[in-house]
Amino acid sequence: MGVIQIKTAEEYKTKVTDAQGPVIVDFFATWCGPCKAVSPLLEKLSDAHSGVDFYKVDVDELASVAAENGVSAMPTFHFYNKGERINEVKGANPPAIQAGLQALLQ
Repeated sequence: MGVIQIKTAEEYKTKVTDAQGPVIVDFFATWCGPCKAVSPLLEKLSDAHSGVDFYKVDVDELASVAAENGVSAMPTFHFYNKGERINEVKGANPPAIQAGLQALLQ
């Protein structure tokens, strides 16, 4: 399925906070080196786990959404189940991202 970029606050609400299934959101910035480094991992995980929706939010384009979610570092990953955030990973930390995904699937 791939990682889909969310473009509006309304889209974020519909796809993330109103979602009924597991969701992972990557808060990133285009100028962020670690964000670019971890991006291929997220694409790979999204291809391997079709039951999880993967989204990304550009913190510069949607600063209000990033602020509402308390994002202060890039990348930051939020893990949701049924619209409720159950985990957060700050930084390009592949083992923590994979652990967050596994916890989401249980």
